Amino acid sequence: MSGTPLTHLGETGEASMVDVGDKTETVRIAIAEGYVRMQPETLRIILAGDAKKGDVIGTARLAGIMAAKQTANLIPLCHPLMLTKVSVDIVPDETLPGLRVETLAKLSGRTGVEMEALTAASVACLTIYDMAKAVDREMEIGGIRLLKKSGGRSGDYVRETPIRETESP
Repeated sequence: MSGTPLTHLGETGEASMVDVGDKTETVRIAIAEGYVRMQPETLRIILAGDAKKGDVIGTARLAGIMAAKQTANLIPLCHPLMLTKVSVDIVPDETLPGLRVETLAKLSGRTGVEMEALTAASVACLTIYDMAKAVDREMEIGGIRLLKKSGGRSGDYVRETPIRETESP
């Protein structure tokens, strides 16, 4: 942990939105990830396209993209951002078993896009759960975390330990 104070607190401890008006515009990118662990049969149903609600992976991808664009409406102190790119990749992982989600948010601006990438990953995972809950209510969502960020005054960040090394299947 760095010794940096919390940036969203005012002088008397009240929550406040950070003033980014004096910051330099830079290209900012954030990558986040998460997973949904499920029964092997649930994964088979999703991959076969046999879920009753339809295309689980396609719907979750779209939900993640939409969520990234709505982050400022969901997280009270986030700035509304003009994202230039959002991607949501969802891949099966037989070792979980389940689906792994990786998201990317990008813009050229004065504030970072970590919350947008994390929101996209969270909502994509929640959508997978929603789409398949009729088959498997014991699915588990986990591992939502920032993998990388670049741009801005604080510089680059790269997570040292990937999820596959810290999460047991």
